[in-house]
Amino acid sequence: MGPGEVMSKDAQQLGFDDWLEQALRANAREHLSVYLPDDGFTARVVNRLPQPALPAWRRPFVMLLWMVVAGAVLAALPMWFDDVFRNAAAFIVGQRFRLSDLAMLLTALGAVSWGALFFAARAD
Repeated sequence: MGPGEVMSKDAQQLGFDDWLEQALRANAREHLSVYLPDDGFTARVVNRLPQPALPAWRRPFVMLLWMVVAGAVLAALPMWFDDVFRNAAAFIVGQRFRLSDLAMLLTALGAVSWGALFFAARAD
C-alpha cells in the first residue's frame, strides 16, 4: 500500500490482524503440545464445589409446576386475545373518521412500508 492509499473497512476486518493478536497466536502455537500436569488439583476442586440448590427429587416437581403454568397461560390466551380484539374493534368502529384522517393514515402506512422496503433492500 502506497502513501495516500486508505485501507477499506472490509479489508481491515477480513484479513488483517493487529500485531498483538498475531503475537498471541504464535505463542499459542508454540505451547499447544505442552501438557501441564495438575496432580489431581482439578478433581479436588470439583469435589469441593457446592451441591446443586435443588435436590434431585424436586427438579421434576418444579418442571411439572412450570408446565402447568405454561398450560394455563396457553389456555387463557384465546380469551385474552378475544377480549383485546373486541375492545380494539369497538374503539375503532366507535370513532368518526374524516377523509383527511384516512388519507393521513394511508400516507403513514405507505411511508413505513416503503421505508422498510428500502431498509431491507439496501446493500452495505
